[in-house]
Amino acid sequence: MSKVELLSPAGDLECLKVAVQTGANAVYFGAKEFNARVNSRNFNKQELVEAIEYAKLRGVKTHLTLNILVKNNEFEDALKLIEFVYNAGIDAVIIQDLGLAKKVIELFPNLEVHSSTQMTIYNFDGAKKVKDLGFFRCVLARELTINEIENICKNTDIDIEVFIHGALCISYSGQCLMSSIIGGRSGNRGKCAGTCRLPYTLLKDGIEQEKGYLLSSKDVCTLDILPELIKAGVKSFKIEGRMKSKEYVGIVTSIYRKYIDLAESGEEYKVDEKDREKLMQIFNRGGFSTRLFKRKIRKRYDVY
Repeated sequence: MSKVELLSPAGDLECLKVAVQTGANAVYFGAKEFNARVNSRNFNKQELVEAIEYAKLRGVKTHLTLNILVKNNEFEDALKLIEFVYNAGIDAVIIQDLGLAKKVIELFPNLEVHSSTQMTIYNFDGAKKVKDLGFFRCVLARELTINEIENICKNTDIDIEVFIHGALCISYSGQCLMSSIIGGRSGNRGKCAGTCRLPYTLLKDGIEQEKGYLLSSKDVCTLDILPELIKAGVKSFKIEGRMKSKEYVGIVTSIYRKYIDLAESGEEYKVDEKDREKLMQIFNRGGFSTRLFKRKIRKRYDVY
């Protein structure tokens, strides 16, 4: 059995089934409300039950995303949703709102609560704090190097999850206000307008310096460094993409399944260029990056 969990996205029931069939150990998905991808199809209550049952019968865990900040007048409805999926057999809930998380930990002591990457936990102190609060797992911010991740893994006893493939937000771990200011929709409420994906012109003293998609970051791809991430102590590898197609989910999940298994086999680890090409063909934004995983920190306060 794999030492690490491969966690795949599911924007709808069809994507969930594909993820399960192509090698995911766990899947994550959202209900019709309280999640950071409201523009995805998401799941109604009947579909939630079907999804949980389908995955459970095949030994695959299910994680529900409640990864937005919840307003006071929404609090009870959020708790009712959690009670519903808890009774349906959900394995974990991914939460950003600390107040909601505190109540869920109190009311459902047998339910795994995972701290969302939207909580922007980027160091040992943050991981230790959520552990002390009763969280089972910490989904780290996306701005960390492998060395920083390894330090957190080795010095805490909370499960650590990181994103290994997919879209990156230009804002620090998704804490974006630009979507609200320019697009009139809050990314922190699940309604990201994608303003960083628009074309911009860079001016200096009124003179055009550069023009194009200046803020649109490349997607991350970690095929080349999976063994290092496993060695660092990461427990769950997460693929981004709840708004992607079933074809995307299937191809990305199957390829990462292949290379996680290879990395854990003890055999020579080498990436087949045909697999890299498949990932490029299914979706890319001008190529891939390894994000900040391999960044060398020269000074303590270097700017990312």
